[in-house]
This record gives sequence, C-alpha cells and structure tokens, in this order.
Amino acid sequence: MAEGKAKFAYLKQVAIGAVSGVATLALIIGGFSISGTASNNTANEQNNPTDASTPTASATPTFARTCSVIEQAADPKLATFSAAVINPATDELLFDRTSETGAAPASTLKMLTGAAALQVLGPNYRVETKVYQDPTNPSTLYLVGAGDPTLSRTPNGKQSVYRDAPKLSDLAVAVNAALGTQTVAKIVLDSTLFAGPSWEPTWQRSEQTQGYMSEVTALQVDGDRKNPASATSARSTTPVANAGRYFKTALGASAAAAVISESKMPAGMTQIASVYSQPISQWVKYMLLTSDNTLAEYLARLVSLKQGFDGSFTSLNAAIKMGLNATMLSSTNLTIKDGSGLSDFNSVSPKYLAQFSKLVLSGVGNYAVIYQGLPIANESGSLASRFNKDNLDAAGKIIAKTGWIKRGYTLAGIIKSKDGVDLVFAVYAHGQVDDTTKLAIDNFVTAVYRCGNQLSNN
Repeated sequence: MAEGKAKFAYLKQVAIGAVSGVATLALIIGGFSISGTASNNTANEQNNPTDASTPTASATPTFARTCSVIEQAADPKLATFSAAVINPATDELLFDRTSETGAAPASTLKMLTGAAALQVLGPNYRVETKVYQDPTNPSTLYLVGAGDPTLSRTPNGKQSVYRDAPKLSDLAVAVNAALGTQTVAKIVLDSTLFAGPSWEPTWQRSEQTQGYMSEVTALQVDGDRKNPASATSARSTTPVANAGRYFKTALGASAAAAVISESKMPAGMTQIASVYSQPISQWVKYMLLTSDNTLAEYLARLVSLKQGFDGSFTSLNAAIKMGLNATMLSSTNLTIKDGSGLSDFNSVSPKYLAQFSKLVLSGVGNYAVIYQGLPIANESGSLASRFNKDNLDAAGKIIAKTGWIKRGYTLAGIIKSKDGVDLVFAVYAHGQVDDTTKLAIDNFVTAVYRCGNQLSNN
C-alpha cells in the first residue's frame, strides 16, 4: 500500500551478480565488518551465513544502560508490538521485543527486494523494450514487453511519475523511420515474459482500484495508471491491451488501420526499434522513497528471470533469497510471497530487518543506493509528514522505510541518535491498528532517538 497519506488512513539461489557479489564478499573476507570496523573472524567463518535469529547481537548490554522507552513501547495503539534496536558498532541488541519472530513486514520488504535487484542485476541494469517486424509480412509488428512498467505515453516535454522514463513516442519515431512508406496492418502484443498469474491471490483488489498496485504484466505503460503523472491513480485489468492502444496512437497515420492482438512472438522476427529504461538504481530509489508497489514487483520478477527462474510469483521466495546471499544473513526463516510487501503472508523478523539495515548504513556493495532512497523523517517521501510536533527533535534523524497493510504498520532503518551513536532498528505493530498507530510508532522511535546508546531493554 502507499503510505503517508492521511486521507487514505484505512487503505494506504545460479549467479548472484558476480561482480558486485565478489566485491561485497571481498570486503568481508578482507577483514571489513559491516559496521566498518576490523574483524578477527576467519574467512571460513565469515563464509558461513549467520542465522538471522541467532546473531552476535545480544539483549545484554556491555555496560549499564538506564534510558527507558517502556512507556512508549506499552502504548496500546501499537497492538501486537515487536521490535529490535541494535548498536551496529558493537552488535548489541539494545532493545528486544519478540524480535526473532517473523511477521508481515509490509512495505519494509521493499528494502530486501531492492537489495536483491542491486546484487543480481546491478545498479546500471536497464530494461530494453523492443519492436520487431515480420520479414515475410512487413505490415505486421510485434511490441514485446521486457518488464518495464515505466515505459510512458506522456508527450515530449512532459514527465510521468517515473522521471525521464522511456517514451512510446520515441519508440514510434524509430519504428516509422524503419518502416518508411510501409503501413501497419497488425500490431501483436507479446507480454509472455513473466510466467503465472498477473495478480497475487492474497492481495486485495482494492489496491488496484484505489491506485496502489497494477497487474504484473511484462508489457505495461506508466504502471497502467489512468493518470501517468499521479503516483496514486486507478489501474485497470487490461494493461497489455492499454499499452497496445497507446502504441498505435503513437505510431500515428502509419498504423491508423492496424488491428491489435495479443500473442507470443514467433522466431525469426527482425528487430527494428527499442528504447531503454532508466538504470535500476533509479527504480530502487524511487520505489523506496514513495513505496511504489509496481516497481517493487517488476524488480522482483527481473531478479527471478536473471537467476534462471520463470518470473512468477511462486519463484520469488527462492529468487529474492538467492539475491540476499551476499548479506551473509540467513534467509532460512524468511517467507516471501511478493516483492512489494502487500501480502499478509510475507514473513520477516524485526531482527533480520535491523541487521539488514546495518548493511545499508555501511553502504556495503551497492547498498548505498538503498540508503539514498530511504525516506527521511519530516523531510522526504513517505516520512515527509511524520515526526513533527512533539517528535520534531527527531526530524531528519530517522532514515527508514515505512510499511502499511490493513492489519499492520511497520518502520525499519537507521536512527542517527541524539548522542551521536548510529542505531539500526525495526518496529512492527500488528492487529487492531489504525492511522494513530503511526504516531505511536513515531513516539517510540523518537524515544529511542533520545536515549541513543543509553537505551535500556527494560
């Protein structure tokens, strides 16, 4: 679900990417700990993933800590509350409330999807959408979807929500140049790249009608938004057909009489035009900042395909976990149903997300991209309107991903605490929640910010 809009309170392992994977592992083997301090572990020890449920982090501090957040943690608005707060420099688990128990992470899962994409695809990966011509029947064109929902129908000089996205108009210009005087009688749409259904059965269809999620089809334009410039805009059940109509319009007179159909492109066709998406790093940053569900799902499927899976929903659990191998955190206990966190049946523990946030803080591998995309309290993205009033002193100091499903609110990331010590955390509130739960989470996180390294578990 989209987060941070009060008026919608109730709504809202194959290769891993060899270069970045080896680089990350080299940092670790070379004695670089995730916190940026030297490590005394042997390479063999470090090549064995640590079980996320039994890390070095301990709820027993190395010295007496007296700053309590018990009052904020007991707020009934937090419903079923779980949390982990870790000092990444010492790996001490300063605050622990059932932090090893997996639960639905909501949109904080997008951090893991982004991490897998950056590891498997690499930050500079671009998606190429292609048009082919039938050499035996030149009046037949094939528009082949490659998994780029940012492809836009906006005219030149206009932006969609996906800034500097590839445009159908540019694709059409290239096609018409290749056609010369040839007219188009038939446009065939190939959206067969992703296997399986285009909608996860545990998602609520209201996510689609209210504009938070599109069908997941390999061919799509503007995330299938009715309004390309609006992040929250109603989506349809016919994104492929819509893309075909927009493409025909972009071609203009040459395709005025063209008939549109949907089918897999046969072998032997000739490529005549293509456009490229913005690099995946841009997708990841926008996805995290605005909690864009559509981008998250497409990143997840591209990760699946790159690793030899079929791009289906059922492939994501294995594919994303493979993409997370370089974290050296065990993903055994993770359950991943989608890439966006929309499903109530995803399961990640708060401790895992807090430990993962340590990687983000350290900028290991390409994870600096994740840091750059995280919302900032009272400043940007889905945290722009949070941490104000009584929590204003924490403004700019909480760099974290928000999460919301109808039965839970979550927040995970980094706290630049008042005493100058960096902390990493994850907070879940599940059950009977409402919009006031966000404030209860903010109150708790602000209290942690004020305590810093003096935070007590009691």
